[in-house]
Amino acid sequence: MKFIVSSTALFSHLQAISRVINSKNSLPILDCFLMEIQDGTLTMTASDNETTLCTSIEANEFSGDGRFAVSSKTLLEALKEIPEQPLSFDINPSSLEITIQYQNGQYNLMGQNADEYPQAQNLGGNTVEVTIGADVLNVGVNRTFFATADDELRPVMNGIYFDITTEDITIVASDGHKLVRYKTYAAHGDEKAAFILPKKPANLLKNLLPKEQGDVKISFDDRNATFVLENYCMTCRLIEGRYPNYNSVIPQNNPHKATIDRTMFISALRRVSVFSSQASSLIKLSLSDNLMKISAQDIDFSTSAEETTICQYDGNPMSIGFKSSFLIDILNSMSSTNVIIELADPSRAGVIVPEEQEENEDLLMLLMPMMLND
Repeated sequence: MKFIVSSTALFSHLQAISRVINSKNSLPILDCFLMEIQDGTLTMTASDNETTLCTSIEANEFSGDGRFAVSSKTLLEALKEIPEQPLSFDINPSSLEITIQYQNGQYNLMGQNADEYPQAQNLGGNTVEVTIGADVLNVGVNRTFFATADDELRPVMNGIYFDITTEDITIVASDGHKLVRYKTYAAHGDEKAAFILPKKPANLLKNLLPKEQGDVKISFDDRNATFVLENYCMTCRLIEGRYPNYNSVIPQNNPHKATIDRTMFISALRRVSVFSSQASSLIKLSLSDNLMKISAQDIDFSTSAEETTICQYDGNPMSIGFKSSFLIDILNSMSSTNVIIELADPSRAGVIVPEEQEENEDLLMLLMPMMLND
């Protein structure tokens, strides 16, 4: 079995799928890439037994079909320093000895039996399919990923929730303190359906989608989902359980609205939050006529800071406390010039939305308040 492939194409694809592989695996074979050459197409697979990611490239020359497994760490380290050039693979099917020849030398290593490699789960009969643009899915995952939880008691909160209707797709994430709801009208399903995507495959998508074009085809049943991209295919186990009713926690009547420049607000928060309590990171926002006072203090170390910035606000004077790191995360995940902070009272969640929504989008972020000392 022989084939010749481009060194940079092989390395970039292997590096992309290698993010699936855990540092410690229950099965030794999962430390390997599964390589399969068939009719001149080299398919490469990596898996952690719950998430499987595969990709393929065309061989320049080939003779014979076959499959083998090879150590991912060894192969990646060996290919990392090779500049663009053809790589010639020669595999002995009986001994699984692999010879890789390049311009100035060759590597010799041992492969493993591909039959030991676990197969990706097949979807059941009640499969739902939906198609969404790679750019739209990329925005949705990036907007929501930071708000996922790490909660052993409520595993459903540890992923991104996809709520599909015949009119739109809503992508939601929440850790109980902050919530992000990204709704796109650029894609929809044929029926009402939903699934919860775990954090690891969501992070893999986050890395793959920026380089992808065209549409992503998502197929899922009660337990597993498959994402078919232009250059990659990912199959993963879903989080089972019922996601909370996210719409019920979003305050509907918020009479106090402040519009502020997003980047200026982030800079002010970063400066002032240095002086907040390390335990709570509490910052206080005090709103009055077209002004916002941002303040923080650490009683234990007798430090404090306050800064006043201009905003559009003509409501009653009001003060509310937030965790500064959460507020900065929310503002960083937006792209609009100005943001609107909608408030009802200091005990209810603040709603943050971009002043101008992107076309076919509806983005809303929610942050729970913290109790003020005074």
